[in-house]
Amino acid sequence: MARPRAVAAGAKVRPMADAENVVVGALRSMLKRRKFSGTPVTVDAELYGDLGLDSLEVAELSAVLEDELGSDPYSEGQTPRTVGEVIGFYEETT
Repeated sequence: MARPRAVAAGAKVRPMADAENVVVGALRSMLKRRKFSGTPVTVDAELYGDLGLDSLEVAELSAVLEDELGSDPYSEGQTPRTVGEVIGFYEETT
């Protein structure tokens, strides 16, 4: 059984259907800003390898997820490697 996740005070809590859209949208926005034209953002895409995220971009992703979804896997001590693992964090909490 999944342990309940802490939710930041005042954070918007969205349904799971939105979690995938938020994760993928945030990643696409970050990649577009740096004109990345490599691997598309799919559930199998590796954050560091395929998408080429660096530690600063992962910190930014963490902040966006916290703001938009009320929690994020990084603050919970998880280190997802793929887009699907990030989305999976939210599936476990619903």
